[in-house]
Amino acid sequence: MEPVDQHFLDAVRGLAVPAGLPGPGATAGLDQPGLAEELLALLEAQVVSRHLDLAARELQRRGAGYYTIGSAGHESNAALGLLSRLTDPALLHYRSGGFYAARAARSGEVDPVRETLRSLTTSRHDPASGGRHKVFGHPRLGIVPQTSTIASHLPRAVGLGFSLGLAAALGRSTPWSDDAVVVTSFGDASVNHSTAAGALNAAAYVAHRHKPCPVLLVCEDNGLGISTRTPRGWVEAVLGSLPGVPCFTADGHDPVGLLDVVRRALDRVRKTQAPAALRLRTVRFMGHAGSDVEIAYRTPRAIAADLALDPLLGTARALVERGLRTPQEVLEQYEATRERVAAVMEEVVGEPPLATRSEVVAPIAHRPTGAPVRHRPDDVPADGEGRLTLAQAINRTLHEEMARDPGVLVLGEDVGAKGGVYGVTRGLSAELGPTRVLDTLLDEQTILGTALGAALAGFTPVPEIQYLAYLHNAEDQLRGEAASLRFFSDGQYENGMVVRIAGLAYQRGFGGHFHNDNSLAVLRDVPGLVLAVPSHPALAPGLLRGCLRLAREEGRVAVYVEPIARYHTRDLVEGDGAWLAAPDPTGCFAPGDVATWGGGTDLLLVTFGNGVHMARSAARTLEAEGTGCTVLDLVWLSPLPEQVLAGLAATYDAVLVVDETRRSGGVGEGVVTALVEAGVDVPVARVASADSYVPLGPAAATVLLQVYEVVETARRVVSRGRRRAASPRR
Repeated sequence: MEPVDQHFLDAVRGLAVPAGLPGPGATAGLDQPGLAEELLALLEAQVVSRHLDLAARELQRRGAGYYTIGSAGHESNAALGLLSRLTDPALLHYRSGGFYAARAARSGEVDPVRETLRSLTTSRHDPASGGRHKVFGHPRLGIVPQTSTIASHLPRAVGLGFSLGLAAALGRSTPWSDDAVVVTSFGDASVNHSTAAGALNAAAYVAHRHKPCPVLLVCEDNGLGISTRTPRGWVEAVLGSLPGVPCFTADGHDPVGLLDVVRRALDRVRKTQAPAALRLRTVRFMGHAGSDVEIAYRTPRAIAADLALDPLLGTARALVERGLRTPQEVLEQYEATRERVAAVMEEVVGEPPLATRSEVVAPIAHRPTGAPVRHRPDDVPADGEGRLTLAQAINRTLHEEMARDPGVLVLGEDVGAKGGVYGVTRGLSAELGPTRVLDTLLDEQTILGTALGAALAGFTPVPEIQYLAYLHNAEDQLRGEAASLRFFSDGQYENGMVVRIAGLAYQRGFGGHFHNDNSLAVLRDVPGLVLAVPSHPALAPGLLRGCLRLAREEGRVAVYVEPIARYHTRDLVEGDGAWLAAPDPTGCFAPGDVATWGGGTDLLLVTFGNGVHMARSAARTLEAEGTGCTVLDLVWLSPLPEQVLAGLAATYDAVLVVDETRRSGGVGEGVVTALVEAGVDVPVARVASADSYVPLGPAAATVLLQVYEVVETARRVVSRGRRRAASPRR
């Protein structure tokens, strides 16, 4: 038996029963309307949570359970589940078993015992993630699934609170109630994480600007970050220093005070529609997780001292002192719950897990959209008047899509009055107003977190990251939060969005590596994320509409990387206007579609982004030498358009992959692999930029792929192809 289990039994047996009912001092306590019912419901949720933690350890011992980070000692968070509403969205800490049990009991529809056990055993019948991870989440409970997060969910929670206020200002309905409060919880060690610091700062910033943002930030403070002590007074100092954000404090082992403080905190946020913080003083039992040997870093005295602060014992004592339960009745309830959990555990253990790859990836698998389309921009007659650059084409498309769909939001640093660093959002704010075009904090985590929250509120956000290199400050908001939500909720929750990023290189040495980042590896590595790169103004509108369609209709996270060096390009050869295009008001790309330039049959140049300009320049030289070329613009870099790529490549004498990203980890590696796996039986070569940061000034050209390298490598691979075609063995 776990020490906390034995201590609770012994301590309850020793509780003094009042001489008369309801007991000394009980009258004042019970004058509070509904207190008796709340205390009884609180104990029920706490006991359920405790026995589920004990069951998790038993499942681990039997090799049938896979998650042992428990809620023991934190069950006071059940008060939040009890007093918040089912329509209050909750994004929870991984020690929120009490909250989940209390809210499930309030719903009357969800059995927290069976569903939590299914999650622990990765049963395919788990209603939260479908057997993919242990999470607290359920659409009928308003709990948005989170995995083992270290505060990475906080930017989304603050963003959701802000977006609920924004929706009210715009007169838009959301999936949540009009006076909803976002409840989000996190640990005391997480306060020090940059993600938490950014989210807390954002909440204070919004409060300072008097913008509605109904979010309650709950720090469950057990004084430990695994083995590292949180300095005494640190959490109070951090949460108490947030400008305009009041901080409440409650003791988890004092249930009457706890219920009062939680009620006041929720009421304040709901009434003022402004952020507040709650420090919930807790303890931690049974170590950090099943693999954690607590005695290695804590003294026996310190561990034993926490037992007196057990929230279950505090609630039991309050009930006994008020004559609402006898010690024996508490023990009977505790043991009856143990038996119920054990019985359900035996039933759940036999449920099957996910068994095939297709089952596991189903929520993030890309849906087929029919046969891919091969777009031919150079077959479209050029309109001599009103043709647009790449930046202008994107700008016009944003205007059109925002006018058509009032749910589309543009947000980011400098996107409003300034119109973005390169003018791509110019005029949007003047036309649509600052509630649709939002200038944000200079913090990429907050920008993406706000977009994630906006998506949960029913918007289609289009956040902008000013430069590709700046994304690395916040990439986990895409990997760990945005793209993962469909996976860990079994497709029940979505946060469709289109992230616009000004990126890639070739800015003639300007800006150095922070403004000439040519790596896309971190984006191509995110499961389920869609990555698109427009190379030309004829393609940009349709590609942006395609990304917006994926966000709206499939809840996809799409990233639209715009080549800065091509924003204002007008020509392929000076004066020819080949990098201008007539406005495209209706085109829409689907994943798998590609674009081709030229009609030669000797060499296929496979590329994207700035590579299209280089490849077309190289093709002019090669065609003058008698080599017929076609340039294939991949358009979609994740997922790659493998079907049309392989089909086209097989019809040429040779293939050259022109990759402006780095040789190691670059896009070209994936393209060549796709060709090999498809069995394309023609010579294939690759040119790419060096594995280097991009320096400032003219030296940038030494590490970035150049047109002459494309031409030289093309000559070699074409020669191989011709020799192979002439071989008698063929």
